[in-house]
Amino acid sequence: MCRNIRTLYNFAPPANEDEVRAAALQYVRKISGFTKPSQANEEAFSRAIDAVTEVTERLLAELVTNAPPKDREVEAAKARKRAQARYTIAAPS
Repeated sequence: MCRNIRTLYNFAPPANEDEVRAAALQYVRKISGFTKPSQANEEAFSRAIDAVTEVTERLLAELVTNAPPKDREVEAAKARKRAQARYTIAAPS
């Protein structure tokens, strides 16, 4: 859906409130089509972000897994490696 929305579940340390809110903001931006809403839509936009944040926090608190938590630095290194492979242009032979 949106590349800016990251997986928040099962990380050590757990996702903080700012990360959850940032994901909610990206989600609301994506489905509304607005990067920044007009004044007429600003209140509805803010309420939607609050609601998505609340539901996301509840979901993350209720999920269970037997898998060990992922390390943020290790996952970030893997993502950088995938991005490098994706965007590296092969040199002509």
